[in-house]
Amino acid sequence: MRSKHARSNRSTPLRIALAVVLVSTVPAAAAFARPHRTTQPTPGASTSASPDTAATGTGLNDPRLKEIAQQLVSSAENSSLDWKAQVPYIEDIKDGRGYTGGIVGFCSGTGDMYDMLKHYQELNPDNVLAKYLPALSKLDGSASHSGLDPNFVGDWKKAASDPAFQKAQSDERDRVYFGPAVMQAQGDGLRALGQFIYYDAIVMHGPGDDSTSFGGIRATAMKKAKTPAQGGDEKAYLTAFLDARRAAMKTEAAHEETDRVDTEQLVFLKAGNLDLRTPLVWKVYGESFHIDK
Repeated sequence: MRSKHARSNRSTPLRIALAVVLVSTVPAAAAFARPHRTTQPTPGASTSASPDTAATGTGLNDPRLKEIAQQLVSSAENSSLDWKAQVPYIEDIKDGRGYTGGIVGFCSGTGDMYDMLKHYQELNPDNVLAKYLPALSKLDGSASHSGLDPNFVGDWKKAASDPAFQKAQSDERDRVYFGPAVMQAQGDGLRALGQFIYYDAIVMHGPGDDSTSFGGIRATAMKKAKTPAQGGDEKAYLTAFLDARRAAMKTEAAHEETDRVDTEQLVFLKAGNLDLRTPLVWKVYGESFHIDK
């Protein structure tokens, strides 16, 4: 099993206040910005908005397809389809972002772990991790463990059995990553496969505007091909997006392995499986996976 392979692949973050729109007018920077919590998410609904077009179809908002998307991402992130088993995961993978933990790799040094734990406190004020919020509020942009050691890792694992902690992780995943990715993909006229491709990209690269973040990758792709919402061919556009993503990945040593593009997403795309119909069979980093239904 690979140890959280993709979690070290995100661009170094720069905290910038964002409107809840993925492709903003914030000037490009060498880092991506993570949206911070201002309101509590509504279960089953995205808290983001896209200015492009109305949503097209259900896609990954279908619970069955959403589950498939989580499994596909987890196969690359965790070498496992069991994404729920990642709730207690926590370690410092020495990528300059402090501790990485949970189902999408919330980081102590990038602000999203702090936001997730703030939401956890909303759901369960008397939780074992609440005491670390003051320390985490000072660690954005830092690899430091100041105020966290020696008990943070153990307390995180204790919290993992709390349904409120599990919900906090899922809520923040949806608010910061899944919801915005799906909304933007629907605005671009993409079906389930394209929505998953956007989601996997935003989990790995972050929702920024620089060339190696999601917004920059999308912008590069749109220079090569029109989105379906612009009248373009869906398969041609997604090919351009994956080409742009692969190129972005190869600009950094941590991105050298592009299997999640080449032996997963591109396999589905070449087969014309734009609706993510099962069964699905793919490989990531030499390991074979399948989802039968």
